[in-house]
Amino acid sequence: MQKYLDKFMRRLEHGTNCSSHTLRAYRRDLLQHLEFLRELGCDGPQQVTPLNLRKFLVHLRGKDYKATTLSRKLASLRSFYKFLFREGIIGTNPATVLRSPKRHKTLPKFLSLQEVESILSAIDEDSPNGHRDRAILETLYSTGIRVSELVGLDVADIDTFSELVKVRGKGKKERIVPIGGHALEAVKVYLAISNRGQGRGDREQGAGAQKDNKALFLNKTGGRLTTRSVARILEKYMRLSGIRQRPSPHTLRHSFATHLLDRGADLRAVQEMLGHASLSSTQIYTHVTTERLRQVYRLAHPRA
Repeated sequence: MQKYLDKFMRRLEHGTNCSSHTLRAYRRDLLQHLEFLRELGCDGPQQVTPLNLRKFLVHLRGKDYKATTLSRKLASLRSFYKFLFREGIIGTNPATVLRSPKRHKTLPKFLSLQEVESILSAIDEDSPNGHRDRAILETLYSTGIRVSELVGLDVADIDTFSELVKVRGKGKKERIVPIGGHALEAVKVYLAISNRGQGRGDREQGAGAQKDNKALFLNKTGGRLTTRSVARILEKYMRLSGIRQRPSPHTLRHSFATHLLDRGADLRAVQEMLGHASLSSTQIYTHVTTERLRQVYRLAHPRA
């Protein structure tokens, strides 16, 4: 089973547009599945039955995974056994009987404009990383890009003349999104303060640190910033601004979309900026704005 898993992962990596995050998740899911099959005594793919797969699903449900995680693990199984069937390794596909669990739709959490302003006001630009942190948070809110896309930005991806950013999204797909004046100015100041492109290290770097000259946002050692570091940065300034909502860089993405739609932005334009493959993924933000209308109505109308 392991050699077929390795072959399947190579096919995914080179034959599809799967992101590195998706590849890691699929491998992790399928290794968990193979371990379960070994405990059942299944040594090869021909021995796997629909009953074995159902037992595995019962095993997963006993671990209290979220519905979204279960759906992804099911997608991993379906893709793997479809691959085995198409390659002629198995005569029938045992995964065709699997059904995805129902997912409860939850409205994305977002910040008000005043809360966003409060977070940005909490940044001390005289601190060692102040200019970088402002550039990061301004860019996240101004463009609505994912935090994984933010840390993947290079200096060359920012077109200061056209006020556009080239973003590499899920599945290595590229898109162009506008960036607002405040964010663009923050990025310019950050690059100037950090002496980028002049052959010298950032002020925050220690001696002899290896600098990533391509990356837009750097850590204190001069390497590319990680998604976890960005999450900690947002958590810090949300705490300083007194906002009690659970911090997540995705919150700024939700706020970006909600605020645009609140001000009459075209849904398809927002879809394009967010990089959603399907319009249905973007439409959840219309539910957010509709709920806000209901709240305003209930609070303001004398006979609501």
